[in-house]
Amino acid sequence: MDSWVLWFLLLQGVLQYPQPVGDGFDDVTRLRMEARAKLQEEVKMRLEQELEQLVLMQGVWGWEDLLCSALEPWQLWAIAGLLLVPLTLWNMWRKSSMRREVPQEENNGGNEEDIRNVGENEGGAGNEDIDVGNAGEDEDNDVNGEDHEDHGLVMQVPANEEGDARNEFEHDRDDNLGRMVLERIQWPVQDLLRGCQWTTNLMESFAIYFRRVLSDSFYPVLQEAIGVGSAFEGWSPREQDVVYQVLVPMTPPRGHSFHLELDTAGQRQVRNFRVRVQQECTCGSAQQGKNMLCFLHHPEEELSRNQDPSLLDTLCTDSYLDVHKTSRWFYQLVRAVWPALLQSHNWHLVLLPSRRSCQFKVTNGRESIRIEMLFGVRQGDSDIFVSSEPREAYTSSTIWPESYAVAEMKFFKVIARRAPPGSLHLKCLQFFTRLQLGLGFSTYTIKTIVMHLLRIVPVSQWRRRHFVRRLLDISEGIRTCVQVRRLSHFILGNPRLPEEINLPAEILIASPYNLFHDLEMDPVAHSQAMSQYVVLHQWLKRIINNEE
Repeated sequence: MDSWVLWFLLLQGVLQYPQPVGDGFDDVTRLRMEARAKLQEEVKMRLEQELEQLVLMQGVWGWEDLLCSALEPWQLWAIAGLLLVPLTLWNMWRKSSMRREVPQEENNGGNEEDIRNVGENEGGAGNEDIDVGNAGEDEDNDVNGEDHEDHGLVMQVPANEEGDARNEFEHDRDDNLGRMVLERIQWPVQDLLRGCQWTTNLMESFAIYFRRVLSDSFYPVLQEAIGVGSAFEGWSPREQDVVYQVLVPMTPPRGHSFHLELDTAGQRQVRNFRVRVQQECTCGSAQQGKNMLCFLHHPEEELSRNQDPSLLDTLCTDSYLDVHKTSRWFYQLVRAVWPALLQSHNWHLVLLPSRRSCQFKVTNGRESIRIEMLFGVRQGDSDIFVSSEPREAYTSSTIWPESYAVAEMKFFKVIARRAPPGSLHLKCLQFFTRLQLGLGFSTYTIKTIVMHLLRIVPVSQWRRRHFVRRLLDISEGIRTCVQVRRLSHFILGNPRLPEEINLPAEILIASPYNLFHDLEMDPVAHSQAMSQYVVLHQWLKRIINNEE
């Protein structure tokens, strides 16, 4: 009977021995293996105690006598073979771990220089040997049909997880982990799709009356509003009071033309413009049939008596279109047109103060919708505008910063069309923008890092079983970008965007400005950013590990 007990204990020890892992396993698996090794050590100690007690029960018999008397010769050979198996497995596991640790330690010293190379926009220099997908998923990953090199994200590209030889059990494990983490996060109850549709309908109603009111004036001609910003991209950093942003393109009225002039003063890291308004001759043109007098060739007295003032006399300062004056004009239009709209019967309009946009809130007693109307001038026929949206604490009234909001919105629309059902890329973005609240990282910084990742990681790898890994990738992207003080702009100077996004030539060939330029210039700001990242990462780990 004792011999069969010994046989069972030895066999149990072999079956429960930790299995070796390959180089493809991550840090989470390694931590699990170390924890299991500790558990096996405790089991080993318990087995040794039981064997010692068994030896004492046998009296004067020694270890060799116990084995020889309890087992047959063929059993002894079988046990000897089984004892060699765990030793071999342990040796293989140790060698595999050493192979992983040694290159990692070597890379820690020279990693900063390699990362800095990845951050430069030189055709993905320093990134050529990173494989982000197999041939079967190139179509998912490459949103414009080119290679997988990203132009500006300073981080190590995650390996293709779909191509790993992982079994169904591991996929189920990752899926369960993603489900549990998703359940721990308190997601805001938002119906962004409904809010965007309601806002779009309201803007269409406004546009009808704007055209009627402005048809014979010399104010800018307002085009169809374009939904931009986080809500129209499918996410929102706010739990409540979602802001629905629209950009209203303006074209010059008859007898006038717009000319964009790049402002060379101020910051070199951003592109600011002035909109110069110039009067054009209308003598002999079709516009004369509308009883229009030429601003250039008719006396001023006649113009003042018989014609409305020129745009230069209403919304301009020193021949340049003034943002503040244009904003006040938008408020006057909205206030005047609102009573004529069908929505005014059930909704109440509340105007909100702003000097560079037209902000208002509409309520019906049960719900409230906040809308911000930005306005701008399109660069040619592209998706790039100069807009009223401020980029700095103080922006001159005649400065119109370059806006990439329409291009970014189109990028998210392309990703949404190509992503499989259940993709969580927007939840990853929304989670991190809310996680960093109170820290020094801006919402636009997190959005830029996620856009770079969406350019690198196949859209098929943003599902629930990839959720935790993608969160860790975003965290790693923040860390490495802060560490090397560089995060390249996603649109400016990026030639690898989807073909649906129409960019002017000067945007394609421009050098992307560094969003972390302030960290590059200020060591104190860089030190604070690193400290803030540590706090951010600790919060992320607590949520993933379900810690208080």
